[in-house]
Amino acid sequence: MNVLEPPRSAAPASDGSFAAWLADRAGRLLLHVRATHGHHDPEALKRAGDRASHQLLRDELARHRGADAVLSEEDDDARQAWATGTVTPLPERLGADRVWIVDPLDGTREFSEPGRTDWAVHVALWQRTAPTEHRLVAGAIALPAQLRTLGTETPPAPPPTVGGRTIRLAASRSRPPAFLAALADEVGAELVPMGSAGAKIAAVITGEVDAYVHAGGQYEWDSAAPVAVATATGLHASRIDGSALTYNEADPRLPDLVVCRPELAAPLLAALRHHLTLVPAPATAAG
Repeated sequence: MNVLEPPRSAAPASDGSFAAWLADRAGRLLLHVRATHGHHDPEALKRAGDRASHQLLRDELARHRGADAVLSEEDDDARQAWATGTVTPLPERLGADRVWIVDPLDGTREFSEPGRTDWAVHVALWQRTAPTEHRLVAGAIALPAQLRTLGTETPPAPPPTVGGRTIRLAASRSRPPAFLAALADEVGAELVPMGSAGAKIAAVITGEVDAYVHAGGQYEWDSAAPVAVATATGLHASRIDGSALTYNEADPRLPDLVVCRPELAAPLLAALRHHLTLVPAPATAAG
């Protein structure tokens, strides 16, 4: 990925390739915004990055996938929990057969700090008729400052098994959940601090760490694309009680998840039952 590379003239036809193409384009734009604005005003840089990437994603989705609905973190009503029977019309996405779930800039804090590479762009496609429980049929994580994009069209090879070595558990560098240290002690893991949710799950996908556990608040766009790529790679992804991650719900909150190597799912989920009060899933309304 190169910020000076001219944009490609034609979008790919397949949804998986299109997701990677789109995430890559937004990522190159973010590198340009970062270089142009500099880091003297972090809040202004965050706003500029969010705004520019969101507009590009919305414009290209309208141009190339105009019949599909979109849920973006930067939409005005993105965080609203919708209820049937209200006076306000439900958003189009709840009745749509295909919905793009995007995070224009995952990790604004890291994006605004000089030298940090652990931020991302997420692009995922939810499809009502998909056979999987999460119904994510395509996705990509662009890691612009790392010059790489991971996608479902050509997912990375599954990382090797842990074997006898110490488990590496991705952790927030600034706001690690209170239970995480105790969880790491129980399963014999070391904590590896890093930035955005997408960067953490990408690290599990590539084998840099072995698992990512989160509890305490996220939304669908924080995990949709990373989970699509992770499961295409053969990794385990679920809520912390082991139930399925579901997307395009009336309430977009998706507060917890586990992404890990398959052989670690059972011990991690068992340990989590000792350390957490599980958060109920939001009510399903989108089918």
